[in-house]
Amino acid sequence: MRNLLIIILLLGGAYFAFEQSQYSAPEVAISQPTASESRQTVGQFRSGQQVRGSGKVTRILSDDNDGSRHQRFILQLSSGQTVLIAHNIDLAPRISSLSNGDLVSFYGEFESNPQGGVIHWTHHDPQGRHVAGWLEHDGRRYQ
Repeated sequence: MRNLLIIILLLGGAYFAFEQSQYSAPEVAISQPTASESRQTVGQFRSGQQVRGSGKVTRILSDDNDGSRHQRFILQLSSGQTVLIAHNIDLAPRISSLSNGDLVSFYGEFESNPQGGVIHWTHHDPQGRHVAGWLEHDGRRYQ
């Protein structure tokens, strides 16, 4: 019986270590979401997952006006990785005072692409089917 307990504990520890290795050191400073931000953040960005972080605006792009309108800009993260922020301005306020060099924090869904990736869902979901995201700039939250 004691040997069985030891084996179970070892297997449990191995499984825990394996799970933790799937979420290796972050590419950016990502913190844990609050209880209301239900999906777990990961150590590296993976498509389809909620991520939280911040970066410096390096380029402001024109709005995407096909379908839902999106404010678009490029953030450079502390890792050097760049991501496109696609912020739905039909569902959330535009960051009107945005300039190159500004710091923007985000909580949204990451999708990988060859250029680095896209962060979207940086707003609430009117139907309540998707976890709410946000952007923060100059002490104000946009969601």
